[in-house]
Amino acid sequence: MAERLVFTTEEREETFRLYAKVKEMLGSSLQEGDEERIRRHLTEYMEHTESGRDVFGLNPVVESLRMAQTVVEEIGLRRDAVLAIMLRPSVEEGFTTIEQIRTDYGEAVARILHGLQRIQQLYKKNPVIESENFRNLLLSFAEDMRVILIMIADRVNLMRQIRDASNDEARRRVSEEAAYLYAPLAHKLGLYKLKSELEDLSLKYLEHDAYYHIKEKLNATKKSRDAYIANFITPIQERLEAAGLKFHMKGRTKSIHSIWQKMKKQKCPFEGVYDLFAIRIIIDCPEEKEKMQCWQAYSIVTDMYQPNPKRLRDWLSVPKSNGYESLHITVLGPEQKWVEVQIRTERMDEVAERGVAAHWRYKGVKAESGMDDWLNSIRQMLENSDGVEAMDQFKMDLYEDEVFVFTPRGDLLKFPKGATVLDFAYHIHSKIGNQCVGARINNKVVNIRHQLQSGDQVEVMTQTNQKPKQEWLSIVKTSRAKSKIRLALKETQQADGLFAKEALERKFRNRKIEMEEPVMMRVIKRMGFKETSEFYRQIANGQLDTNVVADKYLEEKQRETLPTGDNQARSAAEFQFDSTLNAPPSSLNQNDVLVIDQNLKGIDFQLAKCCHPIYGDAVFGFLTAGGGIKIHRDDCPNAAELRKRFGYRIVKARWSGKGSSMYSITLRVIGTDDIGIVNNLTSIISKDERLVLRSINIDSHDGLFSGNLVVMLDDTSRLEMLIRKLRTVKGVKQVVRI
Repeated sequence: MAERLVFTTEEREETFRLYAKVKEMLGSSLQEGDEERIRRHLTEYMEHTESGRDVFGLNPVVESLRMAQTVVEEIGLRRDAVLAIMLRPSVEEGFTTIEQIRTDYGEAVARILHGLQRIQQLYKKNPVIESENFRNLLLSFAEDMRVILIMIADRVNLMRQIRDASNDEARRRVSEEAAYLYAPLAHKLGLYKLKSELEDLSLKYLEHDAYYHIKEKLNATKKSRDAYIANFITPIQERLEAAGLKFHMKGRTKSIHSIWQKMKKQKCPFEGVYDLFAIRIIIDCPEEKEKMQCWQAYSIVTDMYQPNPKRLRDWLSVPKSNGYESLHITVLGPEQKWVEVQIRTERMDEVAERGVAAHWRYKGVKAESGMDDWLNSIRQMLENSDGVEAMDQFKMDLYEDEVFVFTPRGDLLKFPKGATVLDFAYHIHSKIGNQCVGARINNKVVNIRHQLQSGDQVEVMTQTNQKPKQEWLSIVKTSRAKSKIRLALKETQQADGLFAKEALERKFRNRKIEMEEPVMMRVIKRMGFKETSEFYRQIANGQLDTNVVADKYLEEKQRETLPTGDNQARSAAEFQFDSTLNAPPSSLNQNDVLVIDQNLKGIDFQLAKCCHPIYGDAVFGFLTAGGGIKIHRDDCPNAAELRKRFGYRIVKARWSGKGSSMYSITLRVIGTDDIGIVNNLTSIISKDERLVLRSINIDSHDGLFSGNLVVMLDDTSRLEMLIRKLRTVKGVKQVVRI
């Protein structure tokens, strides 16, 4: 059990002093009985709590009251948020429950405390707080917007108290969170004062020397800076008033953090930051006269001070895409110092501060879809006294189309609503997705169809024998997962197709049947298959028996030999001699060319086995005695003899279309024997999904090796590329096609 928290005399006095001040600030927003219940609760908790101090040695009760004061003074929150803050320590320590608080103080207070608890659970998952995703998850997880405002106030209050803390590591961590997470959130919500304070305090703790260097410089120059501003704006005021313009002017000095950022960006010393302050001229005029009076003010300023034309920003004539309107000009003021002047109207200033072009967008921070209007409405509700009460019914739904989940390492990933465990697995890696069988979410095992919820911590479970299935496409939500599943299915289909083809060829060899591709294509068509891939898929999964296919093939071969048409027997008297059959080659039309479809459909073509032509080879056709045509390569070993003896049977031929057929070729490889040479050769082939190694036969003798590789590929360009790659293997001396 933790050591009991003992209040010092100073802490007791501070507790009651802060409580009295907060109660006074809340005034009429407290309901009947609230004051008595909360005082009794705090008194009992102080006497009986077993909680300890935090890592900085701070008293949680005192800090909760300081935070309550901050949210009332700086943000304007009232009863529900303040009660939730004061009750938070006792809920976290188990002194009371949310259900009891719901009974005593109402649903709104309980809801805020529940949101604070959920965010506390997020931190236990060790998230990467620098990521934009975590910032968005924090927003979507809070349910009630006041939870985020309380978290910002909590961090501001903590940063104010840890100046003298001895735990440097803890101070560094909370300072980094303030800079990366809470300052940007405060910026987005228009809490500019708190945002600047968080940034400055973060800089103070993280880069102590830089902070105090700039602070000392600002203090040393404050008097002269104020005098300079007065000297600069006085003549402008006189000229604007003389022109009859209604306006007011205000100046602002950059925060220490902003000055430091500019010094780093421009790589210059403090003295090199010329725009330590800016002057804003805000004109009060009807909307129809806005542009005219803004340009009139611009003319007056630039008549008095030399402008820098490179620094002119005219968002008056052409407003920014986000609606921001203003004139920015940098002029050379007295003492040769550059001063930025912003000119706009009351309406433009209102839009810039509250509307579409909030200050954080104006600075260039890109918003996500839906963020602008939503955050602007929150800012307006905070600045409107009636709006604070309206926040009781306000629920955050900005990220209703997105979920944010954690990896086991704490990384945060974003998915569309409805995304499943399978989407998460494929986001991590294709192999993890292909082998995914489920996941462990928050230590509970779920299947691949389980939909992800914001805040889930997901650990994917895999099995090596798992393979992607067609129905997975209907499970996943993201296009990334769908494309990876389609690719995996295609690869599986190709592998199954090659396996089925080899099984069919093995069956044909066992039955002493010579497979001819054209005949097989007709068999596939007669069996009702439109795609050869479907035919081989059914063989691979056992739906189609190879014996049935072999029988169909034999039937097709028999059909070819049946006497039909002109092949029927007839009388010799009816026979007419065709003199062209024995005509010399010169009598044939040399322009006739046999166009060969790569799949060899329609006509009884066969690829000659003496030279194994493939798509892309220069080829010719040879009319066989049986009436069929054999396709030979031009450089076939038998080509010269065929042309010499049977020139009248030679037919010009060329390939047409590329199709999807695969051809078998044999490569002869010779080189120096070396360990791993076979692995090096086969790895080149295996890396190309459009190459299939059918067989390899390597012999080694006297320090040399020689062997044959039988490869399936689709054309000569693929063959030439393969030969070039094989020749680069260390030890290979020669690669030739045989």
